[in-house]
Amino acid sequence: MNNLIKLVDGEARIVLDDPWRLVRDAHAPRPDGPLILPLADWESRQPRAVLDGEAVSQHGVWLAPDDEPECLSPWLAILPLIALDFPDFRDGRAYSQAYLLRSRLGWTGELRALGDVLRDQLSHMRQCGFDAFAVREDKSVDDALKDLAGISVLYGRSVLEPRPLFRRRTG
Repeated sequence: MNNLIKLVDGEARIVLDDPWRLVRDAHAPRPDGPLILPLADWESRQPRAVLDGEAVSQHGVWLAPDDEPECLSPWLAILPLIALDFPDFRDGRAYSQAYLLRSRLGWTGELRALGDVLRDQLSHMRQCGFDAFAVREDKSVDDALKDLAGISVLYGRSVLEPRPLFRRRTG
């Protein structure tokens, strides 16, 4: 995946050799290597051992904005990657999905933003729990990397800091 930024030990880095291949169309030919598959396609292609939670999946799953993150609960321990789709920069449902996955469901693996991912959204995506960002291919990944470091103080609650600023100042 081109234009990928990942957080490694809290530091944002450009990834040049990402092994994951996104498959948006369930009927498209499958490339080699680990795939990021739509939820229904992922579920239909898993061996029984993976669906029973006895083996780790070789493939990641991506959720569309209409998919409920809770549907992944039985497989959170065996999924290597979850990707959430931003079909349009104005569609913010993936922010809520990310927050639910991190805070309520306890997902600790890679959480990747896909689709119409723009540099001015990255800091907010990070606060919601994303740790990998597939920046839109027609945008500069170097410029996006600079924006991730742009906000040093958060006023509200987030996945990274659940206490609002006024609680941090008094506590």
